[in-house]
Amino acid sequence: MKVAVLLAGCGVYDGSEIYETTITLLALDRAGVAYQCIAPDIDQAHVINHLTGEVDEGETRNVLKEAARLARGEVIELGQAKAEDYDALIVPGGFGVAKNLCDFAFKGAEMSIHPPVKDFIQAVHKAGKPVGLICISPTMTGLLFGDATCTIGSNTEVAAAIEQMGGRHQPCPVDDFVVDEENRLVTTPAYMEAGSIKEAAAGIEKLVGKILSMAG
Repeated sequence: MKVAVLLAGCGVYDGSEIYETTITLLALDRAGVAYQCIAPDIDQAHVINHLTGEVDEGETRNVLKEAARLARGEVIELGQAKAEDYDALIVPGGFGVAKNLCDFAFKGAEMSIHPPVKDFIQAVHKAGKPVGLICISPTMTGLLFGDATCTIGSNTEVAAAIEQMGGRHQPCPVDDFVVDEENRLVTTPAYMEAGSIKEAAAGIEKLVGKILSMAG
């Protein structure tokens, strides 16, 4: 078994959430499952100074190169990834998902998904393989899978946007997950709700376990 892990850079405010990604990779490794990190070769929407939370004006960073920091160099460009090579896909959260993989952070329910990202995720889905979306990643549900059921926790504003885009939102505590068996989709709130690493880990580890059981 081999799982693709789609990254959006490195860092909570402008890339993939580091803890969520690490927990995901650790859970896969503990289960004895191989994984491949992948990321698009595009510039980030912007660069955030993680000390201040402010945009670093004039600075640019590349999503693939930043993802390589998180993946210890073991990452391939999204265009090289083929759905048939993997048994499942997991997308950790972080604002980079909502800024680089799609533009939900800027456009809300009027968002679009970066075409190669949409194509790859839908290819995995159409092949009948399970997809796991973590934290803010489920905002893409409606545009990817139609009226599939997902969760981002309890944020009513984000939940409303998901439903406006055609998805169905189900509230969920941080230590649990939501499964849409028909669409083979598993989602968990993680840092949409978590106040600590252990809280985020509780739901993510369950999501990984469910994804592997569905893929097996």
